[in-house]
Amino acid sequence: MSERIPLENVRNIGIIAHIDAGKTTTTERILFYTGVIHKMGTVDEGNAVMDWMEQEQERGITITAATTTCFWQDKKINIIDTPGHVDFTVEVERSLKVLDGAVVVLCGCSSVQSQTETVWRQADRYHVPRLAFVNKIDRLGANFDQVLVDIHERLGANAAPIYFPDGAEDKFIGIIDILNEQYITYTDAEGMEMVREEVPAEFKERLQAYRHTLIERLADADDQIMEKFVEGKPISGDEIKHAIRRAVVKSQFLPVLVGTSLRNRGVQLLLDAICDYLPSPLDVPPIAGTTLKGGEPVERKADPNEPFTALVFKIATDPYVGKIFYTRIYAGRITSGSTTFNSVVQARERISKIVVMHANKQEIVSDAEVGEIVALVGLKETKSGHTLCDEKNPILLESMDFPEPVVSMSIEPKSKSDQDKLGLTLRKFLDEDPSLKVKYDKDTGQTIISGMGELHLEIIIDRMRREFNLECEIGRPEVAYHEAITQKVSDVVGKFISQTGGRGQYGHCVIDVEPATERGQGIVFVNKIKGGAIPREFVPAIEKGIREQALTGILAGYPVTDFTVTLIDGSYHDVDSSEIAFMLAGKIALREALAKGKSAFMEPVMDLEVTAPEDFMGSVIGDLNTRRAKIVSLGNRGKLKVARCEVPLAEMFNYAGAVRSLTQGRASSAMQPAFYAQVPNNVAEKIKGEREDGKSKK
Repeated sequence: MSERIPLENVRNIGIIAHIDAGKTTTTERILFYTGVIHKMGTVDEGNAVMDWMEQEQERGITITAATTTCFWQDKKINIIDTPGHVDFTVEVERSLKVLDGAVVVLCGCSSVQSQTETVWRQADRYHVPRLAFVNKIDRLGANFDQVLVDIHERLGANAAPIYFPDGAEDKFIGIIDILNEQYITYTDAEGMEMVREEVPAEFKERLQAYRHTLIERLADADDQIMEKFVEGKPISGDEIKHAIRRAVVKSQFLPVLVGTSLRNRGVQLLLDAICDYLPSPLDVPPIAGTTLKGGEPVERKADPNEPFTALVFKIATDPYVGKIFYTRIYAGRITSGSTTFNSVVQARERISKIVVMHANKQEIVSDAEVGEIVALVGLKETKSGHTLCDEKNPILLESMDFPEPVVSMSIEPKSKSDQDKLGLTLRKFLDEDPSLKVKYDKDTGQTIISGMGELHLEIIIDRMRREFNLECEIGRPEVAYHEAITQKVSDVVGKFISQTGGRGQYGHCVIDVEPATERGQGIVFVNKIKGGAIPREFVPAIEKGIREQALTGILAGYPVTDFTVTLIDGSYHDVDSSEIAFMLAGKIALREALAKGKSAFMEPVMDLEVTAPEDFMGSVIGDLNTRRAKIVSLGNRGKLKVARCEVPLAEMFNYAGAVRSLTQGRASSAMQPAFYAQVPNNVAEKIKGEREDGKSKK
């Protein structure tokens, strides 16, 4: 067995941020300084190691989360570089699920942006300890203190800097180390030679002010510092350092660093902070799961001698080896050629190969153990979110929730011979990407793909063409509308009776239907049949009928979601009752309930943030008003104005181009799904009309 790095020296971290904050450039510099690569690439030139997909290189954005491993000091750092674009937020979600820590990259001039808030909330949900790195401090409009204010106000973080910059924009010269009270400059363009000197006199006062704030904020998170702070005792740099680590591991403090990755300044300090402050697998709580029988809580400690426990968090297709399964190992160890157990589908899986990924390059290893992030080859039944474990000690880890798609488009192969190829290709994408959905529309005879945004679907179609040589006719993007019942209805009868000679069909059920108490609940089915009014074996058929009917609704064929159905009564016939009869009765009952409960169209509403110079903000607001936008807030970010609003997705196709035209290219915008809301009546009628037209053309 190969020599292992002690677990306390392992760091599993992610780089997370808003699009264009500099995540990939920061990761590229980390790989350079740790000796993984010997030439630094850039996103603009399309030669960054972590952006290996053609689509990433052409667009200058990260699309898929890429993993790699590097070493700094005596620590092993497994890194996942995640996308910043909202359409690929599922990549961030599943990465954070398996990480022990994260670096939040913030742009020195744009500060905390909308997608920063989203990834921050995702990290909160998974209790991931974080550091913040204020990047691009050399860019026009950079303001370190304003970023600190926004971190407190918009992220609600207990944060304080451990470094601050000497100057900003083109006057950025060096970095002041608050803990060690040193002034840091670089003597070469590549940032390899770092010089530490005494802090110049003009920074002493500012240094003490930052140091006081740091101790004050730490005192809120750490009892040992609080005690000394209250008693007015001196606190050494080492004591502060240990306290920062304790507070970060508990997710109660956010150290803030500063630099400019593109100009190779501050990245080694970030590497030091990752090693010093972010947790090892031993510092985070044991992974929690449940037993297969009885669902009892059970834990696995980060220990190679514990029963093997791992989570498959991502699947990708490799042109040479087929499917590879990205896996985080929480306990125990595995070897190549061994068999493991998938506790979700309760099937044995053989591991034919174990590889460590470096972006899209693979390094074959013979074994892997607790604390490692590896890719497995050879699994057959496993999907994203599945647990792999020791068959004699099975455990079920919590799976992942993925957001509902908001944009759909039709897709048809250009030739009949490509029809089967389309099905196989889409199946591969569905395995890789849980946020992609595919359905066949019987009314129009079209295959409909649904995803997180226009760009998401655009990338899927581009990959079909390049990777699978599949040319398709594409419909225009459409909003993924839903239907929802708006009021409770009781005692709704569904009855299916058919007598055509010989044995008949008889199914009869009575249901109550009410809107969900919270968004995203889906369909909840409750069986309250008493006294055998309907035999138990027919109840699943009623539920199946209800769920099938919910796929198409009653208004215009859109799915119905977020409601609770309670089965309260019914009857059966000794001879004529069958599963199919009760399934059809369930469908009839739901159709009746939707009509009585005033089913309405629901549309995805986006949280939009637009940043523009003050001169153009009037035009921007005027345009947003024509798009049914509700302005939530107006504020300032440096010399720019910022508008936050809630706006229906249906009004936002091609908005980026429109807002650029309005502002001579000087505005930027970012949006993300917020919630579903009821469509106004006039818009609902228009949707119905367009849907009918689409069917009649077919």
